[in-house]
Amino acid sequence: MRRKKTNRTYIGGQAVIQGVMMRGKRGMATVVRDDAGELQLEAKRIKPPEKRKKIARLPFIRGVVNFVTSLVDGMRALFRSSEAAIADDEEPSKLSQWVADHWKVSVGEIVTTISTILGVIIAVGLFLFLPMYFTGLIADKAPVIHAHYGIWYHLIEGGFRLAIFILYILFTLLFKSLRETYQYHGAEHKTINCYEYGLPLTVENVKGCSRLHDRCGTTFIFIVLIISILVFALVGVPLDMFYNWAHIGARIWRSLISLVVRILLLPVVAGVSYEILKLLALTDSVLVLPFKAPGYLLQKLTTREPTDKMIECAIGAFEKAKDMDEDPSSPEKTFATETKISKLLPMMKKAFAEKGIDGSDAEWIMSLSLDIPRSALKEDRVISRAECRKILDVFEERMTGRPLWYIIGDTEFYGYTIKVDERVLIPRPETELLVRQAVSTIRGGDNVLDLCTGSGAVAIAVAAEVSKDRAVNVTASDISEDALAVARENARLNKANVNFVKSDLFENVHGRFNVIMANPPYVPTEEIGTLSPDVRDFEPHIALNGGADGLDFYRRIAAKIGRYITRGGMLIMECGENQSKEIIKIFQSATRCDFAMVVKDLAGVERVVKIGF
Repeated sequence: MRRKKTNRTYIGGQAVIQGVMMRGKRGMATVVRDDAGELQLEAKRIKPPEKRKKIARLPFIRGVVNFVTSLVDGMRALFRSSEAAIADDEEPSKLSQWVADHWKVSVGEIVTTISTILGVIIAVGLFLFLPMYFTGLIADKAPVIHAHYGIWYHLIEGGFRLAIFILYILFTLLFKSLRETYQYHGAEHKTINCYEYGLPLTVENVKGCSRLHDRCGTTFIFIVLIISILVFALVGVPLDMFYNWAHIGARIWRSLISLVVRILLLPVVAGVSYEILKLLALTDSVLVLPFKAPGYLLQKLTTREPTDKMIECAIGAFEKAKDMDEDPSSPEKTFATETKISKLLPMMKKAFAEKGIDGSDAEWIMSLSLDIPRSALKEDRVISRAECRKILDVFEERMTGRPLWYIIGDTEFYGYTIKVDERVLIPRPETELLVRQAVSTIRGGDNVLDLCTGSGAVAIAVAAEVSKDRAVNVTASDISEDALAVARENARLNKANVNFVKSDLFENVHGRFNVIMANPPYVPTEEIGTLSPDVRDFEPHIALNGGADGLDFYRRIAAKIGRYITRGGMLIMECGENQSKEIIKIFQSATRCDFAMVVKDLAGVERVVKIGF
């Protein structure tokens, strides 16, 4: 029973090496199953039709534009799929390494360039020059044709072109790899048909659908060949009259001029063919079946029944292309292939910029993944497939919004490695000013307390630095048991002697301290929603929320510090921008402090408040 299409789509595609590419209005996605059996996805945004100039959307002209863009995108997807399909992660060969070191290009790029040039030469030779040559041989034996070079001459030439095309398809069937590509072609058609039939995109549903489709590239090429026969014949007759009038008798010149004219006419042929294909695809009526039949017959040759794994590729590509059309925030994806720093780094920065992520994160990802300084990124070099995969794994997770240092698992603070995850805030470089002020204040034998320790970064840095030449006792407290677990791990990692206490500020703390440090929550409640998404959505709010004006914790510290600070002791606290004056007022009114001072960071922001008792 013939199914009726109830859910037509504009998404089209093509088979690529070991996979399928699908192209929508705003994005194209390619899914490849590499030699390791893993699915690889690459998705790129493209300019939607409505963003093109008005003239490019007019009938016939739009056909030329779509033909060129589809050809370029298709070739790019084809070559990219060939790079992704080979899953060999071994060390590059000596030749590959030599080429990368001396020419700063990959062997794959060289092969791609040569293949493209050869492809164009072969296409022109097979479908333009060869038919002209064969027709010329016949014309030499048939005086009537030779004498007039009329419409029959051009019809015979077109017939040769069509015959060569069919023979070319039959020739490709001799190769196993190309027969496999035709299976992926079938998977592409079946998936699109399944969607247009209104069925859920499952492997079983797709398997039951037809592998023939009205908008197939094979049908389009057939229409192009037929239209080219008519157009070349209509143009060829007056052109022949010009030859005779100008006495251009040398076959080589005649052939070259004809070849150039045919190449120049290709956009016209493509534009007309596109409109015909579009019209035929609008209906399933049996009245137009005779016009579709030749294309269907050719599709019988260029499509084969796919395997389940091939169908999975087609479904993945279709769903991603559809998602990119429907969701502007749907992220781009990149194959993990051999590439260069100069290609991968700008792509990452561009993607980050669109997401509002600082471009320096791209440099950190590449620097840490390649184990080279950020300054070395200016020196271009080839990145291996394994290195590229490592970089992209971090890049794609960062694109979800998750902070980079949570993904990496640790960060550097004051020269020490501090493990971090969603249980604690990520230590900021400006907090190192707090450590410097504390280290310069602490004397041998002092008791030191770090309130709201979080990851333990401040307490650990102070304990490790001071213990190099002075004996001190460092205690750190936090209300979060999860945060304390991270802090204890960091202390072990850095061999820092810190006593951790679970406490809501001073609640479970005993004794008096010469120096008390604190980096409490100081973000006003209403401003949390305005923070950057990576902070707002991932870092713990308990470590951010400082109450209505951001000063609640400073008031609570001021209310009880007199019981815990020694005479001559020092309280050193980090604060938010424009908060220092209010904090000093709080302590001056609630405590018997001797003095208060503010220390600015390198950006000139009042960052640390020091209160002396």
